[in-house]
Amino acid sequence: MFEIIFGLVLLVLFLGFWFWHSPIRGKLTREEIDRYLGAVEKLPLPAEAMTAALARLRAWAEADDGKPLYMLNLMRFYPQLRSFPGTPNFQGTPDQANAFYEKGVSMMLLRRAGYPMVGGRTQGKNLLEVPAALDNWSRVLVVRYPSRRAFLSLLADPAYALYVPYKLMALEIALVPVSRGLMIPDLRWIVGGILVILFLAVGWIRAVW
Repeated sequence: MFEIIFGLVLLVLFLGFWFWHSPIRGKLTREEIDRYLGAVEKLPLPAEAMTAALARLRAWAEADDGKPLYMLNLMRFYPQLRSFPGTPNFQGTPDQANAFYEKGVSMMLLRRAGYPMVGGRTQGKNLLEVPAALDNWSRVLVVRYPSRRAFLSLLADPAYALYVPYKLMALEIALVPVSRGLMIPDLRWIVGGILVILFLAVGWIRAVW
């Protein structure tokens, strides 16, 4: 009886995690898009960037497929903090300002079932000769979102508006949404999982015999 109850508890926990990780709500509606972008418009972004950003966000949101996505963040730190209307009085380096942003936003991201998959500093210049605009990145981050709704919800969160100036005053950034195609987990976990299953299966067979 204990095993049955324990199994049911684990099943409920797994299903809860499943629906948190990949909520089933369908595609964004026009009303949702208007509401989210209305909130995004209030973010303390440089005025010259806002119009273009809203147009791109709207086109991307209207093409929603309801599926998870991976946001590629390419970051290039400024030599020193940039100032524009709405930036806070922060005494630190661009690297420190971005670290403050990432720490502050991490729980907001996690509540929406978003989390970083890969992140780190670059090891040097592009290994191929490319235009200067495509070179000298400082940091790369790939963040998983369960849907475009989750990403827009983060941008529209009033608490997010308090942190975004720290990022924009610290670095240039390219945000490239990527659909999920080929995705291979760390092979050590796959092999380890197979061996654990094999161990349990052999133990169960021996017990039955």
